This record gives sequence, structure tokens and C-alpha cells, in this order.
Amino acid sequence: MSSIISELVQLSQDLGHASRHLAILGEGNTSAKLSTDTFAVKASGSSLETLIETDLTECKFSTLLNLLDSPDTSDERVEKTLSEARVKTDGKKPSTEAFFHGMLLQIPDVNFVGHTHPVSVNRVLCSPRAEEFATKRLFPDEIVCCGPASVFVPYVDPGIALSRAIRDRVQEFMQKHQRTPKVILLKNHGLVALGRTAAAVKATTLMADKAARIFFGATAMGGPVFLSDEDVRRIDTRLDEAYRQRVLKL
Repeated sequence: MSSIISELVQLSQDLGHASRHLAILGEGNTSAKLSTDTFAVKASGSSLETLIETDLTECKFSTLLNLLDSPDTSDERVEKTLSEARVKTDGKKPSTEAFFHGMLLQIPDVNFVGHTHPVSVNRVLCSPRAEEFATKRLFPDEIVCCGPASVFVPYVDPGIALSRAIRDRVQEFMQKHQRTPKVILLKNHGLVALGRTAAAVKATTLMADKAARIFFGATAMGGPVFLSDEDVRRIDTRLDEAYRQRVLKL
């Protein structure tokens, strides 16, 4: 467990590094599965850039996930549930977005989750072309690191409502594509990266940032030219790209 926590701390600091413009102040949050029963998530108000082990809170999956199906999701009930979910009663309050972290970490082979608010990505997500950016691909490495498409979630109030919307959209994506998504794009909000390893979450986040920068530049130059569906499928199924994903721990 200590190695997982160390990886999560390093991932948090990497995503929060000021030079990357992925998150500032208390923006964003990260998490990692610790066991079948619990996971660690960034405490509310903590900074990713300066995060240390004591800024993580161990939470019980069951306590948080039970609220997603409850008719009572008042602010008071949410606060009470976040408090009760802590394994250690003196632990810091987990982020309100712990609900969707817990839900996503229940997906097989998803062991780490990183949620950020990249300037580059939000530049697109706050525009009329947000869904187009989510569902199309511009270059091969975007497919390798971010998958052939991303989950797109229209703007929803952060908290339980957002967690439910993410759950529904992810389920739809997995039924349609028969695979786990690597990227979830939240309109007017930010990016969620899922991965088997911390390295995968970092690589996916950085590649999504690069893709957003290219998309923005291409738009200014007359409009993005996307890869065809056939080209996307070809890159996604190439054996050499699958080998590269394994080497890069994606």
C-alpha cells in the first residue's frame, strides 16, 4: 500500500506542477485504489502541486457509492457521507468529487484517476466545439495515449449530479465501444484521466493537453483536419502500437 501512496503523491505533484498549467490552487484531485474496500483520494482544499501523504484521505467505497443511488442527496447528506466514508475518523475531509473517483476505481483495471482543469483543454471545453474534440482524433499518438474517442459529459453541477452523469456516460461508452475509456471530458469543467498505472494517467493527461493545443492552433489556421474513422481504427489495432502501450505502461 505504501508504494501506491507514493505513486499517487508523485502523480499529484506532477499534474499540479505550475509549469504545466493543468491545475492551480486547490483545483483538481487524484485517487488510487488501495484494496477492494478502500481507496485514497486528495483531501478537499489541498494543492496537487504541494500534495504530501497527509493530504490524502482513505475512504470506503461502499459508503460513497451507496449515496449515488439514494433519493436523499441534499448538501447535508453529502457532507455527512463524506465524513462517514473516512477510514480514519480524524482524517481530512475528502474532495466532494470523491464520489466519481470511487465509482471509476470500481472499473476493472482502473487503479489510478487524475482530474485536472487544464487551461488548454478548458479553452476547448468552454467552446461550441467541445463534443467534436472529444469524439474525433487529430494524430496517432493521441489515439495511443487517449484512446480512439473520449467520454463527453455536458455541464452538470459538481457533486452527486456530476458523478451520476459521469457514471451514465461511461456506461454508454463501454457498451458502445466494448472497452474502458481513458479520457472523460467534462464540458465547462475539465479532464478526467483513467489508468491502470499512475504513469498511464500522467501520459494520458499530458497527451490530452497536447491535443487541445493542436486543436486550438488548427482551428485558428482554418479548422482542424481529423483522422478518418478508418485511420483511427488502424492505429488503435496495430500490433506495434499495442506493444508500445505496454512498454510505456499505458
